[in-house]
Amino acid sequence: MLFPTLKPALRGDQPIDLIWLALGSVPVVEFAVHAKPGALVLDLQHGLWERTQLEAAIGIAGARVPVIARCAENSHAAIAQALDAGAASVLVPLVESADDARRAVAGGRYPPLGSRSAGGVRPLLAGVEAMLAADREVAIGLLIETVEGVEHVDEIAAVSGVDYLFIGTGDLSLSRGTADADVIQRDCERVLQAARAHGLPCGIFTGEAGAARRAFANGYRMAVSANDIELVKQGFLSARSLACGEARSRA
Repeated sequence: MLFPTLKPALRGDQPIDLIWLALGSVPVVEFAVHAKPGALVLDLQHGLWERTQLEAAIGIAGARVPVIARCAENSHAAIAQALDAGAASVLVPLVESADDARRAVAGGRYPPLGSRSAGGVRPLLAGVEAMLAADREVAIGLLIETVEGVEHVDEIAAVSGVDYLFIGTGDLSLSRGTADADVIQRDCERVLQAARAHGLPCGIFTGEAGAARRAFANGYRMAVSANDIELVKQGFLSARSLACGEARSRA
C-alpha cells in the first residue's frame, strides 16, 4: 500500500476523529494533517476540489494519515477517480438500497471482486503487483442520508464488501422534512444498530468537537471534530466581533 490504510483503525475499537475539508485548499490540508486527526475527509461532492488539487492534497496528507474521499456520486468513474488519486477509502453518497451498495463496492474493487478499471498515475507508481495489493486495503464506506436509505439500512449493511456506514445528518434532515432532533436521532439510532448487527463501524457527521465527543460516547466509531468551512467562517466572525466590541467599549 502506497499510503496508510484506514482498515486497521476500522478493525480496532478506538474512535476515529475526522477533519472534513471542502474548500479545495492544499495548504489547509497541511494544517489539518499537523493536528494529527484519525483521518481526513476530502469532500468531492460539495467541495471545491479539482483533480490536480486532489492529487496534491493526497500526496501531502496520505503519507501521514488515511484520506477518505467523499465521492461526487455513486458511479464507477467518480469512485475510480478518488482511488486513483490514492485515497485510502471512498465514502459513497446517497446509498438507498442493496443494489446501490453493491454498485459502490463493485466500483471500488478490481476484478474479479469488482469492476474498477486498472490505471492511474499513483496506483501504478510501484508497479502492477503493488496496485493489486493496495486494492485489498481499500475501505468502502456508504453514506446513509435519506429516508429511503434508513428504511433499507439492514439490507445495505448486509452487502458483502461494505466496510462502514456513515450518516449524513444534514441531508437526512432535508429528506425527512424536519430538523427535529428527536426524529433525526431515531433515524440515526436505527442506522447505528444495523451497522452493529452486521459487524460494521458506524460514523456520523457532527458539526463541531463537542458533538463529536458525544457521538463517540454514544457508540459511533467515526465523527467529524472540525470542518474547514465552519472553522474559517467562525474564525473571521469571532475576530471581527472581538475587535469591534473592544472598539465600541472605548468609544
